[in-house]
Formats: sequence, C-alpha cells, structure tokens
Amino acid sequence: MNDLDAIVAQAQAELSTAATPADLENAKARFLGKSGRITELMKGMGALSVDEKKTRGAAINQAKQAIEAALNASRQALANAELALQLKAEALDVSLPGRQRGAGGLHPVSRTLERIEAIFASMGFDVADGPEIESDWHSFTSLNNPPNHPARSMQDTFYVDIQGEDGIAYNLRPHTSPMQVRYAHQHVARHAAAFAAAAADTTGTLKAPEIRVIAPGRTYRIDSDATHSPMFHQCEGLWLGENVSFKDLKVVFTDFCRRFFESDDLVLRFRPSFFPFTEPSAEVDIQFQSGPLAGRWLEVAGSGQVHPNVVRNMGLDPERVIGFAFGMGPDRLTMLRYGVSDLRQFFDGDLRFLSQFQ
Repeated sequence: MNDLDAIVAQAQAELSTAATPADLENAKARFLGKSGRITELMKGMGALSVDEKKTRGAAINQAKQAIEAALNASRQALANAELALQLKAEALDVSLPGRQRGAGGLHPVSRTLERIEAIFASMGFDVADGPEIESDWHSFTSLNNPPNHPARSMQDTFYVDIQGEDGIAYNLRPHTSPMQVRYAHQHVARHAAAFAAAAADTTGTLKAPEIRVIAPGRTYRIDSDATHSPMFHQCEGLWLGENVSFKDLKVVFTDFCRRFFESDDLVLRFRPSFFPFTEPSAEVDIQFQSGPLAGRWLEVAGSGQVHPNVVRNMGLDPERVIGFAFGMGPDRLTMLRYGVSDLRQFFDGDLRFLSQFQ
C-alpha cells in the first residue's frame, strides 16, 4: 500500500467513526483543509517533472475524491441518525384512541334546583327570580325585621357602596325572602280588580287570588366552614290565600321531601323556632328510616305562618289573607342526596369531583 492508499484508508476510518458534525468537520480539516495532508501533497507537486506531475496529480485527485465520497457518506449517515431520533421523539401512536372533547353536564346544585322547581311546579307553584343586590327595606324591614332588630345580626349582611333614593342602603341579599314581597306586589297589581272585588264582597263568596310561588337563587352571608360558604343557594316558598293553614304547610313540605329524596318512609318533624317574618315558626327536620343516615334527625328548612306585618307589607289584608312560608338550602339538600360532607367542594371547580354526578 503506497502513501496515498494509507492516507485514504486513515481518512475513511476517521470519517466513518465521527459521532457528531463537529467531529466530522475536524476530520475533514485534517485531510482536506488548508493544512490538510492532501493539500500538502498537492503543494509539493511543483518540484516534479511534467510527466511526474501528470501521474502524481491524477493519483492525488483520485485519493481526494475517495476522501470526499467518504465525507459525504458520513454526513448523510449523521443526518439520517438525527432524523431518526427526531421521528422517534415525535412519534404518534395511531393505534391509541383519539382525544375527544368531554361532554359537559349540569352542576349538582343546578340539578337540585331544577328538581325543586319541577316538584313545586307540579303543585301549582310559580318560580320567581329577582335581583341579588337588594334594598334594606326588601331584605329586612318588609319582613318584620326593622332597623336595630337583634335578628339582623344573624344575617351578617354584605352591604354595597350604592345609595338609592332618599339614602336607601343596598346589600347583597342574605336570603331570597325579598322575592316573596316583590312577587306579592306584582301579583296584587296584576289582579287588582279581583282583589278589590273580593275585599268589597260581603257575602264571602268571592275569594282573593292565591299567591303560590317559590324563589330559588344565590344569597350571601359572612360564613365559611365545612358546611357553609359566604355564597350559597336558598329557595323560599310562599302560599297565601284565605284558608291556607299550617296543616297545608306540613302536607306540602312532606310531599316535597319524599319526592325529592324518592323515599316514602321519610319522617318529618316541625320543631318550634323563631323567625321575624313568621308566627308561629318551626324548623323542619327529616329522618331517614333506612340507608347510611337512618335514625338521624337532619335540619333542612325553616318555616311558619306568615306574620301579619309581612302580609300587610305585601299590600294584603292580614284579616283575610293568611298562609305559610318556608326557606330551605338547595346546597344542603344536594349534600344529603349525594352523600357529600363538605359544601365547599361544590364550588372549588374541581372537575374530578363534579364529574361524578354526571
């Protein structure tokens, strides 16, 4: 093997073992660069005769072409290896199922509200909705809860920086009871002629149009622990007429609870209590006869006969119109229905938790 064959063999060996493009360029410089071995051989051609130049030049060119061929082959090999790594990193397994957008669903509290509305609608109750920012009069005074009344402190009201006519204070409503008064005023205005005729009738045959309504919605109080939230839902109910009694309240609410929980063996008790807007007043407790909550009394609502002052503030005559009201927490009903112990989980926005109820 002559010197050119040895150079070519060495170049091919170094080029073929180059692991990176930088290694490849360094090997190229050692053989084909300005100071490379092939370049140095070509520089020494000047001392040769004409015939020797032809023979030697052809041999050197042939060696140079062999090294360049090895260089190109190594470049292509490195490029192919890099592409293979990139394809592997970006590989898509087409045998895997496609990623689909999950179907949405109703929040469990929304499901409860819809269920409540459907049950009471079947009993002839309207559904009323109203403002969440309320006047002090609608939130308290109209409900027999005058200024400085100690019961107001139980509401922990959020007041807002809004001043209405005559300096009226506004707040985030602590309950949906204001809708009872608002709805009653609207009802009386719509049926003004019928109310006037009933009031003027001395025979007792004409009856004033009944008011039968529920008012579900968001309410706000300064309260936050495992079973409470500063924002929560409430559903008020009102039934007023000339012969609506506490007995009707017991029948209506017992029927509602048994239909809501789909349990005929549900037992209710009405425990004496105090609310400014009802007299007499009662807390409503339920007891399941079977299941994980069997035997425990659970408070679900407050209720009572509507106080005469409240009836009067509704624009009605408490001597002729009587009835009952109740207020319950849909959030608590949702907790009982689905066996959830921490109310705050419903409002944390954790889809892993909420998707269980779809």
